[in-house]
Amino acid sequence: MNQDTLYDKPERRRIPHIGQRIIKTTVAVFLCLMVYYHRGYSGQSMPTEAMITAIICMQPYVRDSRSFALNRFAGTVIGAFWGLMFLLLLLLFPRMGEIPVLLYASMALGVLVSLYTAVLIGKADTASLAAIVFLCVVISFPDIEDPLLRAGQRILGVFIGTLAAIGVNIFRLPRVKQRDRVFFVRTKDLVPDRFSQLPAAASFRLNYLYDDGAKLCLMSEHAPAFFMLQMSAARLNIPLIVMDGAAIYDADRNLYIRTENLDPEDTERVIERLRALGISCFVYTVHNNKTCIFHLGEIRSPEQMVFERMHRSPYREYLEGEVYVPEEVVYIKVIDEAGKLAEVEHHIRKLLPKSRLRAVIRPQAGAPGISGLYIYAHTATMEQAQKRLMQLLRKEDDSLTPVEIHLNRPYRSEMDAMRVLYALGNAYEPVRLPRLLRRK
Repeated sequence: MNQDTLYDKPERRRIPHIGQRIIKTTVAVFLCLMVYYHRGYSGQSMPTEAMITAIICMQPYVRDSRSFALNRFAGTVIGAFWGLMFLLLLLLFPRMGEIPVLLYASMALGVLVSLYTAVLIGKADTASLAAIVFLCVVISFPDIEDPLLRAGQRILGVFIGTLAAIGVNIFRLPRVKQRDRVFFVRTKDLVPDRFSQLPAAASFRLNYLYDDGAKLCLMSEHAPAFFMLQMSAARLNIPLIVMDGAAIYDADRNLYIRTENLDPEDTERVIERLRALGISCFVYTVHNNKTCIFHLGEIRSPEQMVFERMHRSPYREYLEGEVYVPEEVVYIKVIDEAGKLAEVEHHIRKLLPKSRLRAVIRPQAGAPGISGLYIYAHTATMEQAQKRLMQLLRKEDDSLTPVEIHLNRPYRSEMDAMRVLYALGNAYEPVRLPRLLRRK
């Protein structure tokens, strides 16, 4: 299968990169400064309102900048209006300005009126801003020659800053959306373990890509129950690859599309060998489209640590006894210390050739020092699952191409999740340079 794989560069140092939002904010501030420079301002006389507005209004997405700009403008108008009213009142009654207590009490009252006005018109989010603008307008009293001009400059500054922020945010290099690609991302690159939820920022980014039409497939080492916990806020349009490639699962329809089951004879031989060794195990099956987990043998201490945390899930059914259907077994799991599991794996490999089974040992989250030995059919791999899923998807669109994006080192922090998703975004919508700028 022709597959492009994109690797995230290894993190050699912890110095964060300069993001697009930082660059855009810098450009917007520069534009504001240039506008005021051409208006004849310089040095200490340079108004700061426009630059502050540009910084506040610059958001990751244009729709957010518009929302912030509208709120910023509304708050500014409210504060500037009441600031103007306050200054006009002082011009009509100059004696108020000569009595400090009365002057400052009036300013405090103006703050109250500005706050309440924002709440009254349904703009509670701008209340603080309205109060700040009010104080900015009146705080220099009595060194104010023209109250109307001062209030107008405040509003004009916000207008210039708003236009600069939105204008810079709207500008984008020409890009082309890769709608003929299916992007595969491993959940272990988005969350630290199976009990952790996807960070809010990563969930927002993931859903943004989904809403924009990107075809996304998440791949998990674990059963669908953990996906429900980790990615509860994610909206996906492609079935999931779960159980380390042993199953393809449609989360929207709560449906197993395909499972790679162990050979019934291999299942029985493995269980018999484990029983002979005095080792209990969990047998994972998919019965009537539901994950059913059978425990064989006595619950041992290492198993108890993991079992107590997992059996509460409504997406799994734990059962005791050998009532499973051998043909429905997806994998067998043994829980113990890593050193002991290596010995168990050695016994299993002596029992059956490597070509029949695939065994993996993984640490168990929430159980220090405890690992799990997972025994799958040899055909149950992430790579094989990707091929099978692509075969299903190509029945509707034979032009689709798979692209896998992942870290080439263990997950460290939430920044890794964002790094993977931004790499995904750049792969989904790469910059397309004009022909004149392309290399010949």
